[in-house]
Amino acid sequence: MLFDGWDSLLRTLVVGVLAYVALIFLLRLSGKRTLSKMNAFDLIVTVALGSTLATVLLAKDVALAEGILAFALLIGLQFIVTWSSVRSRWVRRMATGEPLMLFYCGEFLSAALRQARVTEDEVRAAVRSNGIESMDKVGAVILETDGSFSVVRPGGNGSSFRGVDTP
Repeated sequence: MLFDGWDSLLRTLVVGVLAYVALIFLLRLSGKRTLSKMNAFDLIVTVALGSTLATVLLAKDVALAEGILAFALLIGLQFIVTWSSVRSRWVRRMATGEPLMLFYCGEFLSAALRQARVTEDEVRAAVRSNGIESMDKVGAVILETDGSFSVVRPGGNGSSFRGVDTP
């Protein structure tokens, strides 16, 4: 069907604008953490919010109030989990995981590479993207919880490695 009538278009327009405004308001209210660089947990919440917005916009049997409640529920649950993860290590590990050391002191950590399903070439690419031309100038490469690579130069006392898993 190409056109259901002006009523459905008007509903989509009105509900779309109101749902968008409500979502922006709730996201701003929830704080910067909701919009931060995403790890797997944040990605799930973001996809769920997008799916909910699409459902509210296009499903005539879903009221705007139900959609706003769903937005608030998802954002509220994310707030509770992130609040708890700041206070409890086991919640943090369940929600976001732990960073993983992939390269240390001139050696690739094979078990960690297998566990993370990362190749040595991907680690080398991360080193190059940090402007380092030689692996000899790298102290460590860490796979962060958001999927990014941190490249650390040698030296220092290694205090930034606290909480990093090494299989």
